[in-house]
Amino acid sequence: MTYRTGVLVMDTRQGKLGEVMEERLSRVWLRPPHGGREWDCLPDDLRLATKAERAASGVGS
Repeated sequence: MTYRTGVLVMDTRQGKLGEVMEERLSRVWLRPPHGGREWDCLPDDLRLATKAERAASGVGS
């Protein structure tokens, strides 16, 4: 699956919520919703964030 920039996803491997920054070289680059250090992961380790996860992070629906 391809994720658009700005979409909130859950990195299931690390259990972290992230905002998609870009996808390149078969990796997806994420950052915490309110800023911070970016990290990368495999697309297979991602899923769309649930409404509850977005709300818990303080990010709107």
